[in-house]
Amino acid sequence: MDLINLRILDILDIVLVAFLLYSIYKLVKGTAAINIFIGIVIIYLVWKLTQFLAMEMLSSVLGEFIGVGMFALIVVFQQEIRKFLLMIGSTNFGRRRQFLRQLKFIRDNPEDTITNIKAIINACIEMRKTHTGALIIIKRTTSLDFVKTSGDSMDIRINSPIIESIFYKNSPLHDGAMIIEDNHIVATRAILPVTNDNNIPLRFGLRHRAAVGISEKTDALALVVSEETGRLSYIKNGEFVIFKTEEELIEKIKKDLA
Repeated sequence: MDLINLRILDILDIVLVAFLLYSIYKLVKGTAAINIFIGIVIIYLVWKLTQFLAMEMLSSVLGEFIGVGMFALIVVFQQEIRKFLLMIGSTNFGRRRQFLRQLKFIRDNPEDTITNIKAIINACIEMRKTHTGALIIIKRTTSLDFVKTSGDSMDIRINSPIIESIFYKNSPLHDGAMIIEDNHIVATRAILPVTNDNNIPLRFGLRHRAAVGISEKTDALALVVSEETGRLSYIKNGEFVIFKTEEELIEKIKKDLA
């Protein structure tokens, strides 16, 4: 009879919980935190089962464990919680902006808003050949004003020769990060927050740690050309993204910016 009296709000409640769990799973998938997340879900389901079966003692023990454990989880999942909140805020903002564009409240020139990813990658390919170090940050939805103000303000439409000239070894602008918003270079020589993650291999230098740091604190995308090895790295959400070819990398970035 309880199933017959199932309300629409009950169904919505189940769907929202399922979506929340899926979002958290997607966030921690592929990291060491995934095993902890699965363990928490199992303990929670067992706790609910003991409550349903009226197993008072075991239910009480599990309830206390979950209650106290929540504080410990905030410490353990500090980085993941920051990413999750950032993902929620960025998603809402992006949808709102897209909605306003559809209603013609925001009128942008497509040439100014569609980032020329191919030009960026072509510049990175040329810099790889000469082992020219580069750090390029591409804005998505989170504001990067707090790092833009640390560098030199610019307003230059993206093209490969400009990017290469900025990171040329004898250029006064080569040190620090380049910030890209839409299809414009808006800052150079920007100073980025450096990650505290000790799991990053020692072969990666300060550029890579800064790229990981900014992608941890914002939803920005980062491209790094190593001055030592000439290797091109793509970093998103604090993690290195694997790609086989430059064409595959271009498609990944386009998808992430869509």
